[in-house]
Amino acid sequence: MTGQERRQQLLDIGRRLFAERGFEGTSIEEIAAKAGVSKPVVYEHFGGKEGLYAVVVDREVERLTTMTTMLFEGNHSRPKFEAAAVALLRYIEDNADGFRILVRDSNPGSGGGTYGTLLSDIAGQVEYIMADFLKSRGRDPKLAPMYSQMLVGMVAFTGQWWLDARKPELEQVAANMIDLAWNGLSQLDAQA
Repeated sequence: MTGQERRQQLLDIGRRLFAERGFEGTSIEEIAAKAGVSKPVVYEHFGGKEGLYAVVVDREVERLTTMTTMLFEGNHSRPKFEAAAVALLRYIEDNADGFRILVRDSNPGSGGGTYGTLLSDIAGQVEYIMADFLKSRGRDPKLAPMYSQMLVGMVAFTGQWWLDARKPELEQVAANMIDLAWNGLSQLDAQA
């Protein structure tokens, strides 16, 4: 196995174990044993468990950030929001281990920690969309940060729930989520 292949193997094993047991519940010994190598090999590649964990988290953050950035390009219609919700749920489905790592030690509403920071960044992107939408409804666009947090929180918590429930189908979850958000937004009174 080349050095690059070994590094990827250790990342894959670490990702799976961190998702199952969390950072504290995972040991270098276990990672090395699953890879069929000695502990010094893991230290050589990552400097320790903290280094391996940091690389795993950085890759997950990059994967999710890239996907969400693409979702917010273009027009902002109901079908686009529904497609975005499907894409986010599909990310959760296809990257369950990575998503579990991101949410394990972070509270989505806290704004702290990797996942909290990531959600705050996403909410920041949504703010511009919400400001325009609120303005079109005759409401104060200064409320956009609050509405953005509401929408992102709804998706984040629903995604966490769905990862364990897996029912109904993700397309139906996305349609219902956007139905709730869209109908709620479309019926927003001009006065608050």
